[in-house]
Amino acid sequence: MSVRQRHREDHERKDHWQAVALSADIRRRPRRILFDGQPVVLFRSAQGIAALFDRCPHRLVELSTGKVVGGEIECPYHGWRYDGEGRCTAIPGHVGEMPHYRLRRFGVIERDGVVFVSSGTPDGEPYLHCMQGKDVVVRRVRSSTQSTVIDAAENILDATHTHFTHKGLLRGLGSKRHLVRVEVTGGEGWVEACYTGEDRQQGLISRLLEGERARTIGRFRHPGIAELEYWSKDGLALATTFHLRQADERTVEGIGWLIGPRQGWLGQLKALAFKPLFNIALQQDRRVLKSASDNARVAPPALPVIGPLDFMRRDIAAIMAGDLPPAASEPRVHQIEL
Repeated sequence: MSVRQRHREDHERKDHWQAVALSADIRRRPRRILFDGQPVVLFRSAQGIAALFDRCPHRLVELSTGKVVGGEIECPYHGWRYDGEGRCTAIPGHVGEMPHYRLRRFGVIERDGVVFVSSGTPDGEPYLHCMQGKDVVVRRVRSSTQSTVIDAAENILDATHTHFTHKGLLRGLGSKRHLVRVEVTGGEGWVEACYTGEDRQQGLISRLLEGERARTIGRFRHPGIAELEYWSKDGLALATTFHLRQADERTVEGIGWLIGPRQGWLGQLKALAFKPLFNIALQQDRRVLKSASDNARVAPPALPVIGPLDFMRRDIAAIMAGDLPPAASEPRVHQIEL
């Protein structure tokens, strides 16, 4: 079997972990998410976080509107209860042997303050972020955006829109640009662009949290992970990893890590500043993505143009389709003004 065929089969089986919630979001009350278009209820069972199909088989009520009792989820309609494995354990008023009703159970695992779900049986641990295993400071965030995964991922990885959407925050207020070299490489399930030649950015985030910059890396990983790394000559300056999923036709949900070097008390101060500044940039991106999403639905229908600076669009689309990205066989080098 070829690498391409194996990758496509893994893609179709969905044997991967998908970040769906922050652990802090799953407390005493159950939480409903949409996973691969299906309603899933997350709750803390006696054995840990459980993920079940969010529909009581009795009258099809949302279990997520019920409550957790003794590590089991109770339907708000007739009180039927289900354990973390999806087995019906109680039918109030019923006398005699319990019928064997069972809900679909999804694979679920909790790591580093994040809940991961799978509809298959993935091997190994979930991928967390680009600096996992390193001594770094992290802040976790979640977001919701009206868009598609490919548009949201490309938005995160697109350097050119920052001059307009994030002027003053990620870029300076002036019009000065730098001649930048962009190397695009890829492999099975990933593609990245490495930017060199831009010594420093003049935006507020860069001024407060960075310094002299050696290189910037933007990366996409299967199934919908977008990562940015900013490196100075002394090491990591900032990084983000966002796990994206299509919650419904118009909504992308994201779970992310904001990452910085340890640096003692200075690193902690930078981490405290990074999250609110990042949220401002996120809100700016939400507005432009919503505008594009709404306008795409206005007749006549049209497909977006892939411009000369959209370096990874075709690669991301190939990865999401279960194919090898073009950059895996043909690495590319570009010169741009940024």
